[in-house]
Amino acid sequence: MLKQRARAVAAGLRLVDLALLAVALPPAYWIRDGLAGNRLAGLYNLSFYWPVLATSLLAWLALAPLTQLYQAYRTQSLSTELARLARTTVLVGLVVFAALFAMKQQDFARSLLFLYFVLAFSSLSAARIALRLGARAARRRGRNTRSYAVVGAGRLAGDVIEGIAVHREWGYDFQGYIVPDGAEPPRDGKALGRLSEVDRILDEHPLDLVIFAAQRERLEDIEQAVLTCEERGVAVKICLKLFSARIAKTSVEELEGVPMLSFTSTPHDYLALFLKRTFDIVVSAAVLLVASPVLLLVSAAIKLDSPGPVFFRQRRIGLNGREFTLYKFRSMCLDAEHRLPDVVEYNEMGGPVFKMLRDPRVTRVGRWLRRTSLDEFPQFWNVLRGEMSIVGPRPPIRSEVMRYERWQRRRLSVRPGITCTWQVSGRNDIDFEQWMALDLEYIDTWSFWRDLEIVMRTIPAVILGKGAR
Repeated sequence: MLKQRARAVAAGLRLVDLALLAVALPPAYWIRDGLAGNRLAGLYNLSFYWPVLATSLLAWLALAPLTQLYQAYRTQSLSTELARLARTTVLVGLVVFAALFAMKQQDFARSLLFLYFVLAFSSLSAARIALRLGARAARRRGRNTRSYAVVGAGRLAGDVIEGIAVHREWGYDFQGYIVPDGAEPPRDGKALGRLSEVDRILDEHPLDLVIFAAQRERLEDIEQAVLTCEERGVAVKICLKLFSARIAKTSVEELEGVPMLSFTSTPHDYLALFLKRTFDIVVSAAVLLVASPVLLLVSAAIKLDSPGPVFFRQRRIGLNGREFTLYKFRSMCLDAEHRLPDVVEYNEMGGPVFKMLRDPRVTRVGRWLRRTSLDEFPQFWNVLRGEMSIVGPRPPIRSEVMRYERWQRRRLSVRPGITCTWQVSGRNDIDFEQWMALDLEYIDTWSFWRDLEIVMRTIPAVILGKGAR
């Protein structure tokens, strides 16, 4: 029953959102038309812009599932809902602008489109806030609430109840405990009966939801009770805290009809990851195209400075241990690998990584390339191939990975990058342990906006040559 109600609420929200998107166009047109004068050109008739509205409505319906706009309305915070709303609005705007550009429609006033999406987002946000305030007012009067019971009598059951009680705006009304057979009833709560009596309990108490918070050793005992709730149409939630996960985020998925409990310790926002990959492709292609004259001059300088190939190729370890060939401009003499044992005692970096301030194997041009970070530019080709990203932990060689401690191997769980937090925090001035900690902190707090921040911080770090060797 609750699931049907949730679907009805989501369907209602879709209709309201689509109506507000449609209603926002005429006011935006009238405001923009009133601003027409010396600086702003006049507009066509309003009917000329109806294709924009149709594209916006279709894009909204297509993108809303990706942004999870209509999921978990009751239990998600207002800030989360408004953030999803803003993300959906921006993406719809980008789709409309891209569609107009692809169709070579230059007659659409960009100022009108911008004003339209601003008004649309404002009205959508106002509607969401009004809906929240109305729902909270109704719940304070005892309306639109959900009665629930918790199966369990231990600490886990108490944690569930306390967690729900903090969010009074959700409108969940706790009715009491359903105590597992053989367990002691809680002293600080109302017991509705034993788990074996769930049929009677549902007869005597109008419950909308039953939350199973039994310990994992009792999971086999709840199957019949879950079936009883299912037959009566009472919603069921099962607490899946089977064992604690300090790092990974948990989620429930379905694989060919089989529920799966997933533990993920890497970024899994598919929309943000899609934006990251799009950003990688666009920026890498642009850099290689725009910088091609400079790259040709660098190639010539390398050939004139020392014998050997222009590019240095090395097998590196990428996403989840996959090997790939990394490309750099050659900055060392041809026999640098063979001469490593001669200088290894001068290593200035702890751990398995070798770093040396005045490495005698570096050529004259190579020293300049490293100081300006131009030796890294061929890696934009690795980014285009999907082996690397613009932002991510630096890719190690296999001999380094073999010496990692277990906790350090998690840095291989994301695609490696050209720049990262380590690059903009001092690079070689940071010891190995700090380097690894920075990479893991990046993975745990990743967002697309964090990537953009690191890219912007990389520019002055490269110009100033901070930590470069």
